[in-house]
Parts: sequence; structure tokens; C-alpha cells
Amino acid sequence: MYFGLRKFFSLVIVCAVVALLVSLSLHWSPLYAEPAETPKSRAEITYSFASVVKKAQPAVVNVFASRVERMPSNPLMDDPIFRRFFGEGGSGGGRETSQSLGSGVIVDASGLVVTNHHVIEGMTDVKVSLADKREIPAQILLRDARTDLAVLKLKEGANFPIMELGDSDALEVGDLTLAIGNPFGVGQTVTQGIVSALSRTHVGISDYGFFIQTDAAINPGNSGGPLVDMNARVVGINTAIFSKSGGSIGIGFAIPVNMVKTVLATAKGGGKLVKRPWLGASLQAITQEIAEGLGLDRPTGALLTDVQAKGPADEAGLKRGDVILSVDNQVVDDPEAVGYRLAMKPLDGVANLTVLRSGKKLPVSMKLVSAPENPPRDQIKLKGQTPFAGATIINISPAVIDEMSVQGATTGVVIAEVEEGSIAQQFNLQRGDIVLAVNEQKIASTRDLEKATLARAYYWKITLVRGGQVFTTVVGG
Repeated sequence: MYFGLRKFFSLVIVCAVVALLVSLSLHWSPLYAEPAETPKSRAEITYSFASVVKKAQPAVVNVFASRVERMPSNPLMDDPIFRRFFGEGGSGGGRETSQSLGSGVIVDASGLVVTNHHVIEGMTDVKVSLADKREIPAQILLRDARTDLAVLKLKEGANFPIMELGDSDALEVGDLTLAIGNPFGVGQTVTQGIVSALSRTHVGISDYGFFIQTDAAINPGNSGGPLVDMNARVVGINTAIFSKSGGSIGIGFAIPVNMVKTVLATAKGGGKLVKRPWLGASLQAITQEIAEGLGLDRPTGALLTDVQAKGPADEAGLKRGDVILSVDNQVVDDPEAVGYRLAMKPLDGVANLTVLRSGKKLPVSMKLVSAPENPPRDQIKLKGQTPFAGATIINISPAVIDEMSVQGATTGVVIAEVEEGSIAQQFNLQRGDIVLAVNEQKIASTRDLEKATLARAYYWKITLVRGGQVFTTVVGG
């Protein structure tokens, strides 16, 4: 009897479970497949950057720069018979136009535009094409080759659309970014990516090698355009790509917008030259071997290898062998990071450094002053029929050493510029060359070199410093 009841109740339970499963199967579709509410906007269908682009794009411009060069005259054209048979071209030579194309971004409603220095380098005429198709001539307010930045001023109009400047120090690897510009001249284009890396150094683009790396597609023509965050703010100025083909492979570099702010402040103040704090010391990167010798866990910071007497570093008490670990609580991994952090600081203030000395960390306060220009530059462009013809020379001073990253001399004469197509260029003289002697005459000033090149010579014996190395060459007169 007991076993009969147990079988009965077991059968009842089985039947109840079956009935429940059948019921659930009949009601499965109504429970889980009810039609969803119709999307009310494009954003509800798929995530879009359209709102960011609409806010940012009106402030992005195309930059067209050009320069008209007079070609060397042909002496044969002075002959009237030659001109009769070969045309009336005259003896004055032809003209050749050099052009450059890039992008930019309006950052002030009065018409201030930030772009790359290399976009307008050597150019005299600049036009800017706005997003609404207007073309407006622009004045070059400031060229800063050290950061590869330039500031333009639109000559016509007012109340221009602007893009707000963000904070590049707030960026993190993985943040979404947009690059807006005019790649290959096809027209304004938007590409999307992420921040791939921060504080990229040793890129070889400018003196302040401290870049944002992004995989947003950047191509020729994008230079000078903005790198934009998801709040439609400028966080960088797109500058260069790493590529073997000339096109984007996902490795692009942008100048941090916090550096842009310092250049822009100088332009707004009417300055033509950006003056930055001077360290007055030479720095070296920390290798693994040096780190082990100093007791560091890893190779980080910048080692002081030389401290100039009476310079800011010297007056702050810094010594050779010290390691700068941070600037205003921002960790610095190498000399480039130290230069970048100091360059963003205003003059006449103080930088708070953390320094490692004899295994102990010390706080050091350093006054922020610009490098002195003593002696004055006394700039001269050399002429005549000498190997230096077409070279512009200046006297070396702490300011010039800092500005041009001169190595190997603290006094003398340095070549500041070499004219395109000049005799100096043909003799391979380069910007940054330091002239020590000409025909056994010591060169201590620009006037010394000017005087040395006035006399005719059958040969020229020239002693130079290039890249810290001294060498002597002899060329024909």
C-alpha cells in the first residue's frame, strides 16, 4: 500500500511538471519577444559622433600658403638677337611659385587661427578657406619653429566660429578622439580613433618632442588641424605621421594643446618670439645602467651633466649628477619631458622640482627666467662670392644656445639660416653650424666673419662645429 501511494504521488508530480513546461512553451513568445519601442533618433539606433562633429567642424579651416620666387636671370636674354629668335622673355628671369597645403583651427572669434609652422614655413601669402566655403586672406602673426606651431589672423570678418581649448594633461590612453582636416586636398574630412599613447618623445619633429599619439587617420594635408575630444574641444594639433608609404598606418602625432596655449598667449600679446624658461643646464637620459648605479627602480628622470654658472639651475642649488624626477608634481621620464614641462610655465614664476641626490629625494624651487641674449645677435646676411654667401649669421648667447639647441660652443658665430639655392647651400653649410675659424683667423663675432669674407681668396679653410663635432674643410675660392 505504501509503495502504491508513493508511485501515485510521483505520477502526479511528473504530470504537474509536464503541464508547467507546456504552459511556459505556449507563453514563451509573448514573454520574451514583445516588439521593442521604435527608436526615436539616430543616436538610439547606433552610437554616433555627429553631435561632436557639428559643434567642432565650423571652426576647422583649410590653409593655403604660397611664395613667388624670382628665377635667376639668363644673361643670353640680354642679347636682342637671342630674344628675337627665342622669345621676349626679357633678362629679368622667370618666376616660380611654391605652394603648401594644410589645415588649421579658429581659436578666437576675432579670427586667430592655429596651424603648423611647417605648413607656412618660408611662405609669404596665406589664404584660409572656412567650412562655409569663404576664402579669407590671413596675416602670419607668429612663427614658432621650435614647437612647429604658427598663429594666423584673418584679415576680414568677425565673430568667427571657434573651438574651445581643452586640457591635454587630462587625456588618458584609450580616450576617443577625432581628427579633422583636409587630407590630400580632398576636402574637410573627419576620422576617429583613440589616444594610443601619451608623452611620446624622440619623434624628431620639433625641439619639444612630447606628443600625443593617436590612431585616428592623419594624412598629408591634415597638418595643423585639430585633434578633438568627445566634448568637441581641441586637445592637440595634428602634426605628423609615422609611415613608409606616405599614408596613414595608424600612428599619428599631435602637439598637446597645453603647449599651444603658451604660443597663443604670446601671439595675443603682440609678441613675435616665444620666450620660455631657461634651465641653464645640460641633461642626459637615464639608461638602465645609470639607474642601477643611482639606486633607481627604473630608468626615469633626467641627469644633469653640466650646470652653467649663474644660471637658474645653478642659483637654485642644482649640481652635476643630480637627477630631476618631476616638475610641479608631474613625473618626467627624460630630458624632453623636462623641457616640455618648463616650456609651458610662465616666466617670472617658480618651478618646484623633485631631485634625486646621493640616493635622497630633495625639493628644489627654481626661478623661471628667459635666457639672456648677451652678446646681442647682431644678425648679418653674408653676400659676395664666398662659401658663406646666402648664410645668415648671429652671435652665440645663452638665448641662442637654448633656441637653436647649439652644441659644442658657448661663444662665437652660428649660422641661423641658409638661403635656398645660395652658394652657402651649395657648399653644404647648414643651420646650426658654428664657425670657429676662417683661413686661420679666429671668428669670435659676426663682424669678424663678415670682415673675413670681404677679402678675395684662392681657397677657404673653414673650421666648423656641427652636432658637437669639430672638423676643418678646404674649398676653392
